[in-house]
Amino acid sequence: MTLPSIAKACRRLALSAFSLIVASHSYADYLPSPPEVAAQSWILMSYDTGQVIAGENINAPHAPASLVKIMTSYVVGQEIRTGHIAANDMVVVSENAWGKKFPGSSKMFLNVGDQVTVDDLNRGVIISSGNDATVALAEHVAGHQSAFIEMMNKYAEKVGMQDTYFTNPHGLDSSEQQTTAYDMALLTKALITDLPDMYLLFKEKSFTFGKIKQGNRNALLWDTTINVDGVKTGYTKQAGYSLVSSAEQNGQRLIAVVLGTDSANARRTESKKLLTWGFRFYQDIEPNFSQDQLMPLRVWYGSPSTVEVEVASGGKVTIPRRQRKNVEYSIHYDNLEAPIAQGQEVGKVVWYIQDEIIAEQPLLSKGAVEEAPWYKSMFDVVWRPINQWFSDQNETLKATVNQT
Repeated sequence: MTLPSIAKACRRLALSAFSLIVASHSYADYLPSPPEVAAQSWILMSYDTGQVIAGENINAPHAPASLVKIMTSYVVGQEIRTGHIAANDMVVVSENAWGKKFPGSSKMFLNVGDQVTVDDLNRGVIISSGNDATVALAEHVAGHQSAFIEMMNKYAEKVGMQDTYFTNPHGLDSSEQQTTAYDMALLTKALITDLPDMYLLFKEKSFTFGKIKQGNRNALLWDTTINVDGVKTGYTKQAGYSLVSSAEQNGQRLIAVVLGTDSANARRTESKKLLTWGFRFYQDIEPNFSQDQLMPLRVWYGSPSTVEVEVASGGKVTIPRRQRKNVEYSIHYDNLEAPIAQGQEVGKVVWYIQDEIIAEQPLLSKGAVEEAPWYKSMFDVVWRPINQWFSDQNETLKATVNQT
């Protein structure tokens, strides 16, 4: 590597950013101003890349209201996928799930002793927003609500919802229950990815049970100017009016979350505003990495001695429209020692415009590498310290160059 190329690489490595956070005025010149959103917190995320395009108070705690039901259905869907329950299981409605237990709130109008399929109950959760249906499903899946809530929180941790805690499956106000706009976007991304068949239910506009027809409260499903196909509304006095929505246009999917608006109409208009703006000004691109760029990596003391790598999320990145010609990237590899697990992060791809980082994506190992027997790793025992010495010299050079 030449000295100028080292210097350029160092400048890139010295920057740090996440998603599309602006680092300086030079890059800000390329960013379209986001709309003003009348919500306590909000976020717009690219589904494919997971990048945050815009947001405000994205990690602020907020009462989730019926947005909790997205996780309720996610747990149910995972249990169906793994074969622990079936969509055609018959559930006998207990007194805990009796519709009359939820006066003044949304319900499926279940009666004690009703026998209802898991599939119908799930529609009652997703479309009718039935609080009674959530309890019936929780008891069927886990035996009792407390065990189901434990499952909800374990899945939240698995999805990466670091600032979310569930205390019930329906979303009625509870002092300890909270979520964030960012966490709800993460959950929606996981739902669409992991349970695509179940996600189809979220665009159904009505559901009839017991001769009672109820419409989906997500008004954007009826808006023909934008292709919204989910996700869920929520309202309590504590939470205000909230909406998680997702739409797809020309192969690009966006996820919008608005929490704490003043009315049902406001949550609809603010969500549409975000989605429309995102499609207008941002796009996802996917580069064609060459074999030389993603070459197998050396693994010290490993058997085998190399591992192939891939970019997480297929390498897609979200950028402002008409800026593709200004997008560059650099690839950085870790110095690896066995053992290496399949899917382990082994480096990263750094994306930038005009030397300003716009996103970072992990490089993952495509296979596993075990520790080699001692007699097979003797060469590495000799050469690793020499390699490390040269690496230390390179780091000193980089630091010096970076200061000029």
